[in-house]
Amino acid sequence: MKKLLSISLLGLAVAAASSAQARDYDHVRIGVDIPYEPMEYRTADGELTGFDIDLGNALCERIGVTCEWVEQEWDGIIPGLMSRNYDAIMSSMTINDERREQVLFSDPYITMPSAWFAPSTLDISEANEETLDGKTIGVQRGTLQDNYVTDNYSSVASVSRYSTADDMVLDMQAERLDIVFLDYPIGQTTLLDSEHGDYVLIGETITEPKEYFGDGFGIAFRQRDEALAERFNEALAELQEDGTYDEIYARYFGEDEE
Repeated sequence: MKKLLSISLLGLAVAAASSAQARDYDHVRIGVDIPYEPMEYRTADGELTGFDIDLGNALCERIGVTCEWVEQEWDGIIPGLMSRNYDAIMSSMTINDERREQVLFSDPYITMPSAWFAPSTLDISEANEETLDGKTIGVQRGTLQDNYVTDNYSSVASVSRYSTADDMVLDMQAERLDIVFLDYPIGQTTLLDSEHGDYVLIGETITEPKEYFGDGFGIAFRQRDEALAERFNEALAELQEDGTYDEIYARYFGEDEE
């Protein structure tokens, strides 16, 4: 009985220590996949910037912790969190049920539609099984866009998967892809606004079904780090209330989010 009691008390002590650790963060490491302009990327002189970066730094400042950004390729970003390589992920990660089984999300901080982009020479007005038949589609590996295209169009089209959005855009410019499926702001920045080709939006932007496109972007934490997630939620609400969020949003998207 004494042995069992000792083990129980030890377990309570460990749990209490873990809880205290969650409350006492003063240095938060945040995993991010680079580049993904305008959300997270490096300027020509190597400075890390983007909407996620500026908002994340503002959140850390409001909470009173030091932020450290840790670069990690997308297909390993959740395993990196689980392995404690960083304490959170803030990298345009869509909140959906599949990811909720692995991580704890903050409140959504932005909602982004997905969209199809192609050279202007591709003579189609919308993307469907008929118009995509025989085409080569580019997606970033492990993203919701990858899941959506794989489930809905891999039976009629060839799907090429890339580690980064930049690699995908390079293959589009080299005419090795017919069409790509991306978060709309990424496609706008890397293709529609590009000086290296003439690209167009195909059809309307897409936000449904929620099974794929989720509930907006959120910051991901380990499931047990509820206290840390709540601190970020409180700071996000404060930034939205005092106008700081709108200032950061306008810096990258031109106007306040409605």
